[in-house]
Amino acid sequence: MEEKNNLMEKIVSLCKRRGFVYPGSEIYGGFSGFWDYGPLGVELKNNIKQLWWRRFVQERDDMYGLDAAIVMNPRAWEASGHVAGFADPMEDGSSFNTMFQTHVGAGKEAMVAYLRPETAGGIFLNFKNVVDSLHPKLPFGIAQIGKAFRNEIAPRDFVFRSREFEQMEVEYFVRSSEWEGNFEAWRTSIMEFISAVGITKDLVHELEVGDSARAHYSKRTIDFEFDFPFGRKELYGLAYRGDFDLSAHEAGSAQNLKYTEEGEEPFLPHVIEPSFGVDRTMLAVLTSAYTEDELGGEPRTYLKLNPAVAPIKAAVFPLLKNKPELVAKAREIYSSLKSLVPSVQFDDNGNIGKRYRRQDEVGTPWCITVDFDTLQDGTVTMRERDTGAQERIPASELAALLKSRINA
Repeated sequence: MEEKNNLMEKIVSLCKRRGFVYPGSEIYGGFSGFWDYGPLGVELKNNIKQLWWRRFVQERDDMYGLDAAIVMNPRAWEASGHVAGFADPMEDGSSFNTMFQTHVGAGKEAMVAYLRPETAGGIFLNFKNVVDSLHPKLPFGIAQIGKAFRNEIAPRDFVFRSREFEQMEVEYFVRSSEWEGNFEAWRTSIMEFISAVGITKDLVHELEVGDSARAHYSKRTIDFEFDFPFGRKELYGLAYRGDFDLSAHEAGSAQNLKYTEEGEEPFLPHVIEPSFGVDRTMLAVLTSAYTEDELGGEPRTYLKLNPAVAPIKAAVFPLLKNKPELVAKAREIYSSLKSLVPSVQFDDNGNIGKRYRRQDEVGTPWCITVDFDTLQDGTVTMRERDTGAQERIPASELAALLKSRINA
């Protein structure tokens, strides 16, 4: 346990030192449960979201994207049961509703509303809109990435449990007779995403949620748990929710939400919900990637990030920063490369060894060094992060090579 706690401390320290995650409102002493993502953290998060969106929306024919409002008509949360039952137990045995309240409007016209505690609600409210606009055939899904807010009684474990967080969720609508096959397909898709994003599969465990722990309307739920440094905790969820949500909103709104295809009686589709947390994904990726080894007889720390999500894909150096001809050539190569592979960085701070170590620590897969041979033959040294192996590459081939390796 001490070793795991030490790992968590190292990850948190690296995140602060290298610009991944900062404590929220730090100059005012911080604010419990809130975190700010720095320059590299924003890139890592965006790369995770882009990978998820591409796999689950853009590369499929049965998925539709959505960006619903964070604040919705409060009647929606009453219909879904959140106002009455979205609560955590207090130490004294009472319950505490964890939805953040706000007010919409001014003066006597103001009404109580809520910051959404999950992104799923906006999907169900727009089910009819998507069907009327695009006429999708079952099965189909609606996907959304966005912020959610919960007034956690005890936020903890870095970004794992916070009061403001980001979700990637799908509501996948199916005929009631077809839920089991679609459930298994999503189970497989989740595990494929886990590998693609760079999470160590051996640290992921599927937990079949028992009858007593499942929601009353769910026939099956799987929690995908991850071995975080602070223990095995839920990473993702996959739930079969029946027609509970659409039925509740149909009753609450007095609107007809039934789905109709030619030759069929109108009916409410059932729902399979794969749910992913962006912040938890990032923490699992960092935990999987954090590595300490020895290279060239010296200890080093590096992030073994999948190139697809690494915030910096490659760094370009001049061998010596006090040689104007090398700096100029390195700048030229960097500029041409950046126009084709935007996530590259120019670095001439410190000696070459320190640059390598700095880029290793933030997970940069490749370092490109411009030396005196470059001026003669147009080749550069390309160093691989994990092994430190180096190869000579024509500078003119760098962009194509990087793109192929990033997407491998």
